[in-house]
Amino acid sequence: MAQDASENTQGPLLSHLIELRSRIIRSATAILAVFLCMVPFSSPIFDAVAAPLLSALPQGARMIATGVITPFLIPVKVSLLLAFLVALPYVLHQAWSFIVPGLYEHERRLAGPLIVSSCILFVTGMAFCYFFVFGVVFQSIYRWAPHSISVAPDIESYYSFVITMFLAFGLTFEVPVAVMVLVRMGVVSLQKLKEIRRYVIVGSFVVSAIVTPPDVVSQLLLAIPLCLLYEIGLILTPLFLKQHIHGTNTA
Repeated sequence: MAQDASENTQGPLLSHLIELRSRIIRSATAILAVFLCMVPFSSPIFDAVAAPLLSALPQGARMIATGVITPFLIPVKVSLLLAFLVALPYVLHQAWSFIVPGLYEHERRLAGPLIVSSCILFVTGMAFCYFFVFGVVFQSIYRWAPHSISVAPDIESYYSFVITMFLAFGLTFEVPVAVMVLVRMGVVSLQKLKEIRRYVIVGSFVVSAIVTPPDVVSQLLLAIPLCLLYEIGLILTPLFLKQHIHGTNTA
């Protein structure tokens, strides 16, 4: 009897693991397929990513590569990152298809919008960084650079900088979702989040000072949206909870 019970338990677990492996393989295959399509265009893709910096450099200045394979490797890494972003909707679909059978109806109504909104907000944060922050920061930096300095940024350093900034702004734009999830899970109350607002503001400037370059402009461009998005999360959370509770009661 014990052996039969063990086999009954292992059967569903094994089938879940097989399904999980299958969906991971599908996701990885999709990312790889998009990446292979982008590799031939890795050079123009990197040029597009470097455009905000190049437009701010002095006339005639160019970026440099100090490594032997860096001129090839860095554009390929940028293409891989872009391939992941392009394939992200499919990857999220695979993840959602795996977890949705184990959710109640009201949990599906909660998780679905959160996953979609998180993806949209993360990409929006990256877009805000690329189209607005980079231009302002680079123009400010090189406007004050001494004329006696020959400016030639290294592409590997620029890649590391871009990844850090994209992650910082992408995660910053997730703040409203984080606030909703924390309140919904009962980790902290909405009233408590309102009470610690002043500490969040101070923390926002501390975090921005750590993850951004040591200039006031870039720190403000991260800290101010972080504070505003926190306030947006506080405003939207009651509406989100009201709608979810209503959906739960209906279910």
